[in-house]
This record gives sequence, C-alpha cells and structure tokens, in this order.
Amino acid sequence: MTTPFHNQTTSLACMSTNVPGVMYGVQLVSHGGPEMLVHRRDLSVDEPGHDEVLIRVAAAGVNNTDLNTRSGWYASADGDDGGWAGAIASPRIQGADVCGHVVAVGVDVQAALLGRRVIVQGCLRSRALDGVAPWLGSEVDGAFAQYVRAPAADTYPVGGPRTDVELAAVPCAYGTAENLLTRAGAMAGERVLVTGASGGVGLAAAQLATLRGCEVVAVVAAAKAPAFLGIVPGASTVDRDAVSSAVAPQSVDVVIDLVGGPTWPALLERLRPRGRYAASGAIAGPLVELDLRTLYLRDIVLHGATTQDAGVFERVVAYLEKGLLVPPVSAVYPMEEIAQAQEVFAGKAHLGKIVLVPPPA
Repeated sequence: MTTPFHNQTTSLACMSTNVPGVMYGVQLVSHGGPEMLVHRRDLSVDEPGHDEVLIRVAAAGVNNTDLNTRSGWYASADGDDGGWAGAIASPRIQGADVCGHVVAVGVDVQAALLGRRVIVQGCLRSRALDGVAPWLGSEVDGAFAQYVRAPAADTYPVGGPRTDVELAAVPCAYGTAENLLTRAGAMAGERVLVTGASGGVGLAAAQLATLRGCEVVAVVAAAKAPAFLGIVPGASTVDRDAVSSAVAPQSVDVVIDLVGGPTWPALLERLRPRGRYAASGAIAGPLVELDLRTLYLRDIVLHGATTQDAGVFERVVAYLEKGLLVPPVSAVYPMEEIAQAQEVFAGKAHLGKIVLVPPPA
C-alpha cells in the first residue's frame, strides 16, 4: 500500500530551482456571489514548513464545499462564520482537491519526494486537534492556485494510468465516500442505499460500495440513470422522487445520505432493524424531522462524517493504483474561468467531477 513520505529527515530544505516567488491564484475575499472570487497574480509562493511539501498544481477539483463556504452556508445559527472544521479567515484560497508535482520539501521530509506526482488527503489528519481536522481550502489555503503547501503526512504519491485531471477528481469525493462507508460499517452482501448518487461523493460511494461487495441502490434522476449505470454497472437505480414507492420499508442495511431535506424521514423507514445511516451533506436542506420512535425501536445508528478515519485515504490510493477506480470527469475549465465552472456545477446537470487547470507556472 502506498504511504506518504514523512518522518524521515534530510539535512536541508530541498527546493526546485524553477519555483517563482509569486503565483496566480483565486482568493475568496468574503461571503457572497462569484464576485467574491478575486484573481491575483502577485500571491507569495512560500517555502514549505519543516514537515510540509510544496506542490505545483496540475489540476484541482470543484466541490460543493467551495460554493457552500462562499455563500456562508456553514455558518452556525448564532452567526459564527464557519468552514468545515471551524471559523475561516479571509482572504482564503479554496480548493480541497489537488493533483500535482512536488517541487519543494521541508527539512523533515524525504528529498526523494521531489518531482513525484501526488494527491493530498483534503482532510488534513496530521493537523487534527481534539479529533477535528482542518480541510485544505477551508481552514488553510488550498489548490485554486499554481502552488499549494500541504503536510507531507497527508500527501500521497500516485502512479498508474490515471491522468492528472482524473486524480484531481479523487481526494474529496472518494475520501469522503470511503469514510462514510467505513463509519457505517458497510460489508459484503449488504444492501446500501445512496442518495445524490449522480454527484461526486454519491457516485464515489456507489463505486466503493460495489468494490466492498455490497448491493447498491442509487438514487439518481431518471435522465442520468443510463450514464450512471455505465460507470457503476452493478448497481440498480431509483428516481429521486420515487424512493418511498420503489424501495420497500426495512429493506436496506445502510443509507449513505448526501441530500437530507424534507424526504429524509423516508430514508430511515427504509432501514432494517440495526441499520446504519451516515451523512456528509444536505443539499436539499439541513433541517429534517426525526421520529425518535423509528430511531430507538429499530436500534438504528446515525453517523455524521467529516473528519476522516485512519486508513480511509490509504484504501482509496490502493484502489487507484490497482486500477479499480476510474474517476469520472464531466468537464475541465481553465482556472481563470472558475466562476463559470462553479455556475455549471451549481446547475447539477453534469455527472462526474468538474476540474480546473491553472495557467502554467
């Protein structure tokens, strides 16, 4: 299994000779619309810290969190500005997904990592405090730039045939999806219902559950079902408006939910006794109605999943290197067209990830 380069020292910090002092990047300067995304060509390129690497970004994926953070969706009810793991500072370079090449390493990082193609676990486990980890592009600057710093302990070399753009579609979606399945304890032979299965995390969850030997029932709009089944051929699909009629009550072992919203109670009704529910999104609305009798009379277990568990990302990288994952990419945009890319993303007409490519460094 591939492991990150860390805990091995060099005598000096190592840095490529062609790293510039300034770079292009997109800063989120405040909550609001796309006008809050400011393009800069004078951002400082900082040397990595003692346990960090500096990555020249080849491609960066777009996620719901980018739009949610920009709009202030994560803010708490008492008005505190928030990211995934706490208050965020502005300006902030967003972007939780990165694929790129290491151009500098800190003094406590193995020099052999220089030049390697890598992806970063966006949930920075090595920086966790009291069980809560910051996220790349949320609590620390991320990948919507020509260069990004990341902890070496969260950085993973990846070989194999996947392109840079395909690998940039992996970290957030597949790391989150594998974490959801891990929390829920999804096992071979179990029936798993995945909501929002045409989105990045949902599609990844369906693929990864299939690799676990689960029977997957994917909630997908009818128009997207044929394309979805081309990516996850072993699954069955149900239209998002027909879950209650098409999926029998108490017929699934696990629910992986990215949607929430007013139809949420029907999801718990689909769970068998001792079934498990795991959530990492609420695109249809964060407030739901829970009948506690359903919860306790059937011994249902509820899981929230943001900070990723140990071993989650290592499994994703192993799947990649074995050729078991083909991350679907819907569209690729120059990073300078980030506002247009986010508008297309928000329209939800695509299947697969939208990826940004920065200008050459």
